[in-house]
Amino acid sequence: MKSKIEKNALQQAGQKLRIEPEEKMGVIVVDNFPRLGLLTALRFIEWVQQNPEGVISLPTGKTPEHFIKIVTQLLETWQSSDTRAFLEQNHLDPASRPDMSKLHFIQMDEFYPIDPGYQNSFYYYIHKYYMKLFGLDPQKGLFIDGSKIGLPKGYALETVWPEGSVDLSLRYRHPASKQETIQKDVLLAMDQWCFEYGEQIRSLGGIGFFLGGIGPDGHIAFNIAGSDHHCTTRLTPTNYETQAAAATDLGGIEVARQRHAITIGLSTITSNPDCTAIIMAAGEAKAQVVADAICQLPHIRYPATALHKLPNARFFLTQGASKFLKERQFQCFQQSGDISGEIKEKIITSLSLALKKSIQSLSARDCEHDRFCHELIKRQEITFKNFRDQAHKYLVQKIENGSQVRLNTRFLHTAPHHDDIMLGYFPYAVRHMRDASNQHTFAYLTSGFTAVTNSYALSITENLQRFLKNPEFKELIHGGYFNPAREETLDDDVWRYLDGVAADRPFMKREGEARRFLRILMTVFNEEDSYNLEDRMIKLITYFKTQYAGKKDQDHIQKIKGMIREWEAECLWGYLGIDPKAVKHLRLGFYQGELFTEEPTLHRDVNPVVSLLQNAHPDVVTVALDPEASGPDTHYKVMQTVASALQQYEESSGRSDIEIWGYRNVWYHFDLHEANCYVPVSMNMFAVMQSAFINAFVSQKDASFPSYAFDGPFSGLAQKIQVEQYELLKTCLGPQFFNDHKSPLIRGARGFVFLKKMSLKEFYTHSRNIRELTESKIVL
Repeated sequence: MKSKIEKNALQQAGQKLRIEPEEKMGVIVVDNFPRLGLLTALRFIEWVQQNPEGVISLPTGKTPEHFIKIVTQLLETWQSSDTRAFLEQNHLDPASRPDMSKLHFIQMDEFYPIDPGYQNSFYYYIHKYYMKLFGLDPQKGLFIDGSKIGLPKGYALETVWPEGSVDLSLRYRHPASKQETIQKDVLLAMDQWCFEYGEQIRSLGGIGFFLGGIGPDGHIAFNIAGSDHHCTTRLTPTNYETQAAAATDLGGIEVARQRHAITIGLSTITSNPDCTAIIMAAGEAKAQVVADAICQLPHIRYPATALHKLPNARFFLTQGASKFLKERQFQCFQQSGDISGEIKEKIITSLSLALKKSIQSLSARDCEHDRFCHELIKRQEITFKNFRDQAHKYLVQKIENGSQVRLNTRFLHTAPHHDDIMLGYFPYAVRHMRDASNQHTFAYLTSGFTAVTNSYALSITENLQRFLKNPEFKELIHGGYFNPAREETLDDDVWRYLDGVAADRPFMKREGEARRFLRILMTVFNEEDSYNLEDRMIKLITYFKTQYAGKKDQDHIQKIKGMIREWEAECLWGYLGIDPKAVKHLRLGFYQGELFTEEPTLHRDVNPVVSLLQNAHPDVVTVALDPEASGPDTHYKVMQTVASALQQYEESSGRSDIEIWGYRNVWYHFDLHEANCYVPVSMNMFAVMQSAFINAFVSQKDASFPSYAFDGPFSGLAQKIQVEQYELLKTCLGPQFFNDHKSPLIRGARGFVFLKKMSLKEFYTHSRNIRELTESKIVL
C-alpha cells in the first residue's frame, strides 16, 4: 500500500483494507462523519503533495462538508506550529504546502438546462467552495457551463428551452417546428461538446484523483443505475431516485423531472488506471447501495462496480454506512466484549427474516448454519431454545407496550418539521388524544419554509387577491375580524377551513386559507390596514413567478412560507379537536436555508425550548431520533437542542421522571431490535392519516420534495413503511399470532409504528453517542 494515510487509518482501526472474497475493492471505516471528512482531506493532501500538477475531480452537495472545511483550515493555518505538528503526526510533510493553483480541475457533472450563475448549479458550488477556498486556478479547470454550449448567437438557455426541459428524441427524429430545429442543432452541438470534453480529460492523462459520493440508486457522478460501464461524457436523462434526491436543490420534483444531466462517463473516470478514486458515504441510509457497490460483481445495475478495475479505488465509510458489509460486521462481532440485548435480538430476528420462518419455528440446526447465531450461543453458554423463547417474549412485550394508553399525562410533542409527528407516530398520538385526561402541546422547532414551493405560495397569494374582492370577505375586514387584538379569531380561521373540509366545500376551505394568509401578510409587513397590502401582493406574485426554483429566498419570503407551514400544522391538530393555541412555533435560528447549516446555540436555540418545557411541565417528551448522518441534518440538530434543554430543565425543576419517546419517520426507520414499543395501526387509522395529511398539509399534497423511496405524498410512504413493519413482525411471530389474538386492536393491525421509549438518562446517553458520531470536533 502506497498511501501512508490509508495505512495509518487501517492500523488505528485494526482493519484490513479488503476482506476477500466478499469485498471487491478497498474499504476504510471511520468512527464518525467528521472523521470521514478528515481522512478524505488528509488523503487528498497526500495525493497533491505527490502529484503537484495532477488532475482532480471533486464532488458537490452536503457529503463533502467536513472535507472542504478541513482542507481549507489546513491550507489557511499551514505555517502554524499546531498545524505543522498535526501534519507530522499524520505522516504529511509540513515543509511541502500544496500549491493548489497548479492542479487541473474537472467538473464531473451538472444539471441541464440550468444557468451557471444560479446558486443551485454545480458550477456555482465549485467556484464558491473549491476555486475560492482551495485557491485553485480557474484557468486550469474544465467546467460545464450550459449557457455556453451550442447556443446560437443571441440565444440564451431559456429561449432555446423555454419550458426548461430537453426533448432527447430530437437526436433521432426530424424537428416539427422552427423551435425544434434550433433545439436539435443545440442538442447535437451538446453531444459534440461532450465528446470533446471527454477527449480533453484524456489529453490530460485522465483523472488522477476522483472524489465522489454515491446516490440513492448507486449513481456515481450522474451515471445512474443501468449505465454502461464503458459510457462516456454525455447529456443523459436521470431516474426518479436521482430526481427526488435533487428536488430540494432544484426547488421541487416538478423541476427535477424536467432536468437532464451532463456527466462524465464511467469510462472517463476509470480511463487512468492509476486513478485514486474515493467514494465517501456516511450514514445507515446509504448502507445497502454501499454494500452492493463493494460486494457485487461488475454489473450495470451497480455503477460503482466499474471502479473495481482500479487498484487505487476505495470506499471511505462511517460505521453506519458499513452496516451491510457482512464479513466486517462478523469480525467486529467476534472481537466485541459484552453482547447487548439489542444485538442478541438483532441476530435472532435477522435469522427469522432471512429464513422466512417464525422465531418459534427456528431450529438449533438453523442456528448452527448462521455464523452470528452460532457464535452467540457459543459465547453465551445458553441453549438455543431458551434464546429463541426469550426473543419471542420480548417481541410480544413490545407489542403489548404499544397497545397501552397513558392517562392523566402531559405530552410535549416536538418536531423539526411540521409533518414529522404525523409521519412518525400519528396513530399513537391520536390514541392518546381520545382521553380528555391527557394534555397535549405540539412544538415545531423550525419554520420549515424550504418545503413550500414558489408555485404553491403563488396560488395562496392569488387566492387572497380574489377574496379581497369578495363582499362577505370585505365585511369581515370592516367588522374588525382581522384586528390583531382579537386573538380569538385566529382559531376561527382554522375552524372555518375544517368546516369546509367536512362539508366538502372548496370555497369555504379557500376562504379559511385566505383569512389566515391575510393575517400572515399583515404580520410580516407590519401592516394593520389590509388594503395597503395590495401592492405588496402584486410584488409577491411577480417574485413567485420570476424567481428561479431552488434559490435561497429573501428573509421576508422565508417568514411567509414558514407561517404557511405553521398554519397547516394548526389545521392538522384542529382536525382532531386540539386547540390551535396548543400548537407552538419556535422558529429556531440555526435553520436558515443554507447548504451547510449552523450549529444550535444556547441563547438563540436552547433557551426557547427550556421556556417551552417550563410552561408545558411534560411527563412525556417526543423527539425525532434519526441515526448518524441519516435523514435531514435538521433532525439531528433539533434532537441535540431538545437534549440540552431537557438537561437544564431537569436541573432547575428536579424532574427526572420524564419519559422520552424517540420516533423516526419516512427518512429512516427503526430495525426491530432498535425499537422497544410497537404500536398497532388499523386500516381505519391509515384512512384517517391519509385524509388528515392531504387536507391539512396542502402544500405537500403534490409531494414536491419526496423521498427517493416513494413517488407520492409522504403519507403514502408512511403507510408503506408501517405495513412493511407489520410484515416483519408477522414473519417473526407467525401470522396466527395476529389472526388468533384476543385483542381486536392487535387482530385488526395491518401496520405498526416503531418507537424507542427512554428515560432521561438513556436519552442523554443516546444523544451524546450520536453527537460524537456526527459532530466530533477535529482538533488540528
